[in-house]
Amino acid sequence: MGKKIALNVFYNLGIIISIFGMVWAYNNAKYPVIAFFLATAGFFVYLKIQLVKEMRSSLKKK
Repeated sequence: MGKKIALNVFYNLGIIISIFGMVWAYNNAKYPVIAFFLATAGFFVYLKIQLVKEMRSSLKKK
């Protein structure tokens, strides 16, 4: 359980850093970098959704 909480925190930090990166890239007119940060944010959101689904199914079994 502790591992999954740590993963959730890591995914949240990844999403937050990606958002800040997108804002920085937009302010500095570095548009290819925005695409990179958008892809990483999407990846972290995907992983977070998978983790939440896994946690819900494991809690329903108990």
